[in-house]
Amino acid sequence: MSSDSRKRGSEGAGTGPRTPFLPFTRPTIDEETIQGVVEVLRSGWLATGPNVKKLEAALSEYFGGRPVRTQTSATASLEHALLVAGIGAGDEVITPAMSFVATANVIVRVGARPVFVDVDLDSRNIDFDQVEAAITPRTRAIMPVHFAGLPVDMDRLYALAERHRLRVIEDAAHAIGSVWRGKRIGSFGDLVCFSFHPNKNLTTIEGGCVTGGSPEEVSRLELHRFHGQRKGAADEFDTLFAAGKANLSDVAARVGLGQLASLERFNARRRELAARYFSLWRGDAPLRLPARGDEGHNWHIFAPLLPLDRQRISRAQFIEQMAQRGIGVGVHYAAIHLFTAYRALGYREGQFPTAERIGRETVTLPLFPAMELSDVDRVVEAATDILRRAAK
Repeated sequence: MSSDSRKRGSEGAGTGPRTPFLPFTRPTIDEETIQGVVEVLRSGWLATGPNVKKLEAALSEYFGGRPVRTQTSATASLEHALLVAGIGAGDEVITPAMSFVATANVIVRVGARPVFVDVDLDSRNIDFDQVEAAITPRTRAIMPVHFAGLPVDMDRLYALAERHRLRVIEDAAHAIGSVWRGKRIGSFGDLVCFSFHPNKNLTTIEGGCVTGGSPEEVSRLELHRFHGQRKGAADEFDTLFAAGKANLSDVAARVGLGQLASLERFNARRRELAARYFSLWRGDAPLRLPARGDEGHNWHIFAPLLPLDRQRISRAQFIEQMAQRGIGVGVHYAAIHLFTAYRALGYREGQFPTAERIGRETVTLPLFPAMELSDVDRVVEAATDILRRAAK
């Protein structure tokens, strides 16, 4: 968090003395990790090196021994996963209309067409009935999103994919540490992509990774992240195809190693904070709460829906009034098919009404490991007061 953010405060109505500004998210970086980064900076080896190898090995162990290859972002991870799966021009990839736009952008970037389907209102996860109906002879893959870290129905996903002989590229950007029937997301399945952005449960400042893949696909992931180049002897190089550059730095990897060591503790705290929200809003919440997962849910974000049809204020006004009380609120996300780039592909308003409703009504409330339970109390008190005052 920036120094400006630390200094922000509020004397909003009902808050009493000036209070520290509470952002909707903030990474937790311990002193050991900071000192580790200093050591990397002093080592002179800043690009991909020993710490990247250590991080990939540690992640592989975390995911039960599956191969792991890192990239500079989850966007690159998803794009590379599509490419090594052979997805390209003329192919279709089924994906939800509710996600961060990167989920769809990577499909377009490899030359394929994103085929959107709607999502469940509370889980925000892909509607498998619509997936089944959307399959055509051109469908090559399904790209589901584990929204807020809540796993999709993995049994149904992979049964459907096997029945139609489709690849699965899981957008698990939110889901590191989430569990399905006792198995970690990423420890099984096809190609699974994670994000290590600063707002994620584990950060490398910026970064991502792909787990899974055949030996050939893992080799191609390595080629895609560094110009398609393969080295032989010390003075021998070959470029097998025109790839880009997305290799993680050792600085970033050292941050990731420190984060991975604390991940289970971070996720346990997130579950405690989410449980506090549900406890305080038990039975009479002034907004629609998200689906509540079991202990396998890592609670990447806490994103309820505002009852805008029963309010005299807009979402922007709600966000501003929360800010006046020293509380940050995010928006995750707008419906992808309504963006200009996707209207140009023929998508239009009204096609995916649940995603559109979520896009209009969603707000992301504070949830990160350094929060106190009293911070949740403060958020609930402020949101409840604002919404009850604005009720029609």
